[in-house]
Amino acid sequence: QVQLVESGGGLVQAGGSLRLSCAASGIIFSNNAMGWYRQAPGKQRELVARIAINRGKIYADSVKGRFTVFRDNDKNTVSLQMNSLKPEDTAVYYCNVVGAYGSGSYPWGQGTQVTVSS
Repeated sequence: QVQLVESGGGLVQAGGSLRLSCAASGIIFSNNAMGWYRQAPGKQRELVARIAINRGKIYADSVKGRFTVFRDNDKNTVSLQMNSLKPEDTAVYYCNVVGAYGSGSYPWGQGTQVTVSS
């Protein structure tokens, strides 16, 4: 079955950086657009970065210029480099295959918590 395992979260001060990683299994990774999502307390999960099969990238306005998404098709991983972090970036971050309308295509993993202190 499909398994998505996120890692790399933590507690960081505003202005700091973190790099998240997601290992995917059970899919033909190179054939899928991958995305990073986040869900803050009391809010809906949102897609913040996606990387297409051809490595084209799209970002939410809230993270544009600060976050960068990468993929490694040899290792079946997708990463998210987050710089200039803000308290409003605090959320649980998840990866998934990007489906119709930007929704996740498979059951969600456990996510990784990112907490940005002011």
